[in-house]
Amino acid sequence: MTAIKHALQRDIFTPNDERLLSIVNVCKAGKKKRNCFLCATVTTERPVQVNVVKVKKSDKGDFYKRQTAWALRDLAVVDAKDAVKESPEFDLHFDKVYKWVASSTVEKNTFISCIWKLNQRYLRKKIDFINVSSQLLEESVPSGENQSVAGGDEEAVDEYQELNAREEQDIEIMMEGCEYAIANAEAFAEKLSRELQVLDGANIQSIMASEKQVNILMKLLDEALKEVDQIELKLSSYEEMLQSVKEQMDQISESNHLIHLSNTNNVKLLSEIEFLVNHMDLAKGHIKALQEGDLTSSRGIEACTNAADALLQCMNVALRPGHDMLHAVKQQQQRFSDLREQFARRLASHLNSVFVQQGHDQSSTLAQHSAELTLPNHHPFHRDLLRYAKLMEWLKNTDYGKYEGLTKNYMDYLSRLYEREIKDFFEVAKIKMTGTTREGKKFGLHGSSGKLTGSTSSLNKLSVQSSGNRRSQSSSLLDMGNMSASDLDVADRTKFDKIFEQVLSELEPLCLAEQDFISKFFKLQQHQSTSATTMNEVEEMDGVALSRSHTSGVAQTVSSEKDMIRQMMTKIFRCIEPELNNLIALGDKIDSFNSLYMLVKMSHHVWTAQNVDPASFLSTTLGNVLVTVKRNFDKCISNQMKQMDEVKISKKSKVGILPFVAEFEEFAALAESIFKNAERRGDLDKAYIKLIRAVFDSVEKVANESQKTPRDVVMMENFHHIFATLSRLKISCLEAEKKEAKQKYTDHLQSYVIYSLGQPLEKLNHFFEGVEARVAQGVREEEVSYQLAFNKQELRKVIKEYPGKEVKKGLDNLYKKVDKHLCEEENLLQVVWHSMQDEFIRQYKHFEGLIARCYPGSGITMEFTIQDILDYCSSIAQSH
Repeated sequence: MTAIKHALQRDIFTPNDERLLSIVNVCKAGKKKRNCFLCATVTTERPVQVNVVKVKKSDKGDFYKRQTAWALRDLAVVDAKDAVKESPEFDLHFDKVYKWVASSTVEKNTFISCIWKLNQRYLRKKIDFINVSSQLLEESVPSGENQSVAGGDEEAVDEYQELNAREEQDIEIMMEGCEYAIANAEAFAEKLSRELQVLDGANIQSIMASEKQVNILMKLLDEALKEVDQIELKLSSYEEMLQSVKEQMDQISESNHLIHLSNTNNVKLLSEIEFLVNHMDLAKGHIKALQEGDLTSSRGIEACTNAADALLQCMNVALRPGHDMLHAVKQQQQRFSDLREQFARRLASHLNSVFVQQGHDQSSTLAQHSAELTLPNHHPFHRDLLRYAKLMEWLKNTDYGKYEGLTKNYMDYLSRLYEREIKDFFEVAKIKMTGTTREGKKFGLHGSSGKLTGSTSSLNKLSVQSSGNRRSQSSSLLDMGNMSASDLDVADRTKFDKIFEQVLSELEPLCLAEQDFISKFFKLQQHQSTSATTMNEVEEMDGVALSRSHTSGVAQTVSSEKDMIRQMMTKIFRCIEPELNNLIALGDKIDSFNSLYMLVKMSHHVWTAQNVDPASFLSTTLGNVLVTVKRNFDKCISNQMKQMDEVKISKKSKVGILPFVAEFEEFAALAESIFKNAERRGDLDKAYIKLIRAVFDSVEKVANESQKTPRDVVMMENFHHIFATLSRLKISCLEAEKKEAKQKYTDHLQSYVIYSLGQPLEKLNHFFEGVEARVAQGVREEEVSYQLAFNKQELRKVIKEYPGKEVKKGLDNLYKKVDKHLCEEENLLQVVWHSMQDEFIRQYKHFEGLIARCYPGSGITMEFTIQDILDYCSSIAQSH
């Protein structure tokens, strides 16, 4: 093992500046017995590094190679497996557990002992040695022997030391002087022993020669000890003297500490007193303002506001721990509470008086507005009250009960005031809409106030009066309890439109101003919201009931300041929505077409209100009223369609342009002028589609039932009128219906012309129809003349019955008949006559073609020419 250790030191560790201290021959537990060596090494350079190196024999030769190295500081546990029983197995815990089996127990113990010594000497972190005999670890070494143990450890660690160059040179010189040293080692050792004895004797003699010097040294040491004793005595006396000084200094230090502690306490006490005085002391001026301040003047209000803010600051001061237990603090807090209660009561009483006075003052201005369609201006009242806005905020933060009471009183007083103003305003609007008092009674109004009765009898009366004024041909249309739109001129409708717009324009700033005042005066924040009814939602509400109970909304718990604003506005302006609905009902009763004006105006104001605040009271109220207006508009359209379906025509007179066709033209022209650039164009387009389909169906129904006028004439004239109307108005959503009307007009014009022309040349038509039938059955055209019923003699006989004079007479009779069928309003006589002329010439050419093909070379011709036909038609047209 020594030779292997020497070889490993020379070949592996010396080149790396390391010294090999211990070695153990091991193999891995549980595997093939491939031996290797674990070596404990230290570096020769400082700082010393201790490693455990695994060395194994190379597979290609007899030399050893370094395989793995672990730093000893990474070793956590050394497990010897059994501290009592001898066992070659042991474990080293590095990054993982390595299990080894040593070649002998002695080698294992030696290696573990070396590891323990290296750990004690070089590492701060102690390695855990478990299952290791205490004799190996030497843990019971006395503390006084640490140096010797360390020396022993050094000797153990330095068990093997390589000779340096000088030592090797001295040994070589010594061995050269004894040539027999190698051949006779015993003789060489005996010589060395004798020389050593000679040296020991010389050393003893040297020591004995220096005994005198030792005695002198001992004497000096005794004198030095005496001097030390004297110095210790002096130091003891000094220490006793300083002890008394120390006691005095301790007393002074303790006294200074108490003085410092007292000063500190005084400073803290002063700080607490200054805090309470600065934060809980209310100036006498503020107290006087709170008790006696003038709440009517601007200066007094400002003084009261500053005093209230100062009082609130004193009451809300954050007291430090223990302050609330002080009697003076409790007294001051009670005084503040009394002041707050007293001032809150005085402020609430004063503001209630202001609210009541405002109601009386504003009532005096109603008379001057009664004759004008304007609402009284509340700006001066709002301006005066806004001076108290900060005090209201103070009251809200300090006494919410009185704040709520003021809010309720304000709503009560102002709701009664606004109700009088708004009702008078709407009565003026109703009177202006109906004109005079006598006309107002006709529409269900009575007295000078012109209030709506809404009774069934007035509706029936209106229905009778309006139907008596209609022209006879439109008596069956729009008999809905409203006056006919044709009985009111453009000026009347424009007047109604202006009045309705004036009503909305007066209400809108009134509501917005009041809402803005409520927000500022009662310190309520307004937030944008998207929960209100939108324009699209209103469009989808066709026929859906959306009545909203504002009374129940007032009773609901206010969940936010935004809801409180809406709740207050609903209570204050609770009469706006019913009054608007009454006004809308009156306008619809006066003229059903007024719903068009109201739909456009109301939609615009709803859109404007929603852009400002979609959740506001104004937006919600106008949205609800818009639903009513939309219902009236839909009802107007439905009633027109219903009356179209129930229309009856006279059996004794010609039909002409049907009343509902003319009414549709009037409705469309009016609607286009009203809905120009309107937001609710989509509603009108839907109504157009419904109405035009109803018009088409009703025209066909009347045409089928007509006895006096041919069906084709009814269809031709009315669809021509519809086509002309749609072409003139250029309604984009009815482009398909315009093309359909034109097609129907063209088809029925052609049908009427063909049907009418069959009568003047009836026999000739029947003859050539028979010829065409024979050709269709397979008879060759040139052989038709051999048919008995269609020979040349029969042809000449039929042609002879229609000379030019007879043809002209037949055309003249036809013109008169067409003139009787057609109406004067549409002026289609010349158009129809020209179409008949073209159709007659086409038939003439057709007859001549059949004669040329079926009777070739016969020389048979008609007794009149195309030029004769043109002359006849022109002459007849001019004569009439």
